[in-house]
Amino acid sequence: MAVADVVEAMTSHRPYRAALAIDHALAEIEQGRGTLYDPVVVDACLKLFREKAYAIPA
Repeated sequence: MAVADVVEAMTSHRPYRAALAIDHALAEIEQGRGTLYDPVVVDACLKLFREKAYAIPA
């Protein structure tokens, strides 16, 4: 759940900041892979976005 929450939170507009690009969110979870986030979950998330062209519904 943490990985999905980070990606969703970073790519969503907030009153105090604009939404960040999906590339920034994916870079964040990739950087934290194995320390902050489960590597298997990170790999699955990256595969969904990069290989399967998943996009967060608007």
